[in-house]
Amino acid sequence: MGKVARMLMATPFRTVQSWWRKTFSAPTTDEITTLYKAWRNSFLWQRLRLWLWLALICLLSFTLRDIYSLFFPFAELQQLPEVLTTQRLVINIAMLLSILICFALHKTKLGRRHPDLLFLGSSWSISLASQLFATLRGFALPDTIGWSLLFLSQAVLMPVSWILHLLTQLSVLLYYFGVNTALGLKTPIPDHPEIYNVTFILYIFWFCTICDMGVYLYDRLQRSEFYARQELESAYQKLKVAEAKYRSIFENAVEGIFQSSPNGRYITANPALARIYGYSLPEEVTANFTDIEQLYVDPNRRAEFVRLMEKYGSVSEFESQIYRRDGSIVWISEKAYAVRDEQGKLLYYEGLIEDITQRKQTEEELRVFFHAVSHDLRNPVLGTLMVLKNLLNQGVGSGEQGAGSREQGAGGREQGENSSPLLPAPRPSASSQSSIPVSRSILERMIQSSDRQLNLINSLMETHVSEVQGVVLQHQSVQLLAVVKAAIADLEPLLAQNQAKLTNLVSADLPLVNADPTQLWRVFSNLIVNALKHNPPGLLLTINATRKDDMIYCTVSDNGVGISKQQSDRLFDLYFRGTSIGNSVGLGLGLYLCKQIIHAHGGEIGVNSALNAGATFWFTLPIS
Repeated sequence: MGKVARMLMATPFRTVQSWWRKTFSAPTTDEITTLYKAWRNSFLWQRLRLWLWLALICLLSFTLRDIYSLFFPFAELQQLPEVLTTQRLVINIAMLLSILICFALHKTKLGRRHPDLLFLGSSWSISLASQLFATLRGFALPDTIGWSLLFLSQAVLMPVSWILHLLTQLSVLLYYFGVNTALGLKTPIPDHPEIYNVTFILYIFWFCTICDMGVYLYDRLQRSEFYARQELESAYQKLKVAEAKYRSIFENAVEGIFQSSPNGRYITANPALARIYGYSLPEEVTANFTDIEQLYVDPNRRAEFVRLMEKYGSVSEFESQIYRRDGSIVWISEKAYAVRDEQGKLLYYEGLIEDITQRKQTEEELRVFFHAVSHDLRNPVLGTLMVLKNLLNQGVGSGEQGAGSREQGAGGREQGENSSPLLPAPRPSASSQSSIPVSRSILERMIQSSDRQLNLINSLMETHVSEVQGVVLQHQSVQLLAVVKAAIADLEPLLAQNQAKLTNLVSADLPLVNADPTQLWRVFSNLIVNALKHNPPGLLLTINATRKDDMIYCTVSDNGVGISKQQSDRLFDLYFRGTSIGNSVGLGLGLYLCKQIIHAHGGEIGVNSALNAGATFWFTLPIS
């Protein structure tokens, strides 16, 4: 029962305690900043001057009353005790002097720096002056009217820092009740000689409470408004900074920035857009282009732009040819989106325009270049390679050369049957009977050289395609072990030629990967061939693959000469060629293509190596 009673009593107590802390707790450090304190001190200092003037005038009015009463006594003052009738003028003059001293202090640096101390001093000089005088005269003075005017005027004119108001009130009341009680003093009023009664205490308590409550609420309101103003000012400053920053971006951007209306007018344009169109000022763009459709060489491009906007809400890399101001034609690429209101109504289009004329010219030059590479270089090399392989298959070389010559002398039937279909049949003349002997080893070296040339040309073309179009993948669920085995099988002759030993540690239990098996075969083949090309014979190679979270981590390691840190940082760059033992011929495209393929799969690729410490090439693949 006792426990239940304590719980029932604790609930309202906690509620009151929470309300008290929320309402009357002192502001935290975060709430009262140095800036707010400075503002409050300034406000208090300014209002203190007004209050001092009011107190001075008020005391002067009572002083004049007392002086007038000396010559023409007021009937209302006749009821006061004789000691107050004769000494009240002295008390008023003492308080006037204290007010004048406060005026002097108010103009000093001390008054400006500590208006709170001046507030307390001026208040005590008025309230305690009469109390000290009364104590010295041996009686208690319940100055209800004086206290009321003092506390009320302070609350109305200086409604900040309610703790200061509470201190002034408590000091006076503690002096009155404490000192007078300790000294056993009585009031000079015959009807009420006691220093306090219930009505007097209730009046003083509620009067002070109401004044302090008003000051607290006003101070809280002022603080909230102050912080709101500060936040508003801060937001305004940030807005100005952001506006200046984005204005700078807008004005100095390399790309053209625009807003256009649905009916085909430019609303805004930046200087870059004006330069693209051949104008000096952005205002000329907005003034001259009343119909954007006339801008395009193909008049249907604007309609296509609008159609894509209506369908997708945005366009990217929308490339078109346009007329500049001088009539010249340039290529532009537009990236824009539709801006709508809350109801979904189209307001305008907004986006970027880039001049891609130079890029288009470069692409055309590259297209011509690679067309020349394909037809003027690749086809002759391919034809020469076919002829050389035909000759090698026909048995041309060393000892067979003489027999071939005798057969030519005997007749043309065998010649026609054994000759390459790519070579014209020799005429039966004296000059055609002579031949240049070519050994089989020379013919094989010529074939190898042609193969290398063809591989270089093919790599160059593949790199160009991947740069322009990206790596095209045919995704499927792939078992990694099958791809590795296929790559090793195709490279067995090369491994044997280089006296290399390869260990395959890839497990058949690995999860399937979502990848293009042909492109993965190229990655493994390129990494193995790269290791063989750049290391001496007798290399030890190891291929492994393990699962790490949702990726497969693949490695191709060797015990070769290693790679320096400087080379490792650039190894996968386009056309970068590192030093090699065999000084092999290459364009540095193999590892670059590996990087393109792995990135297209959503993985990463890299190398861990140091000089004379071997090399480990690694890459990751997402699990299917």
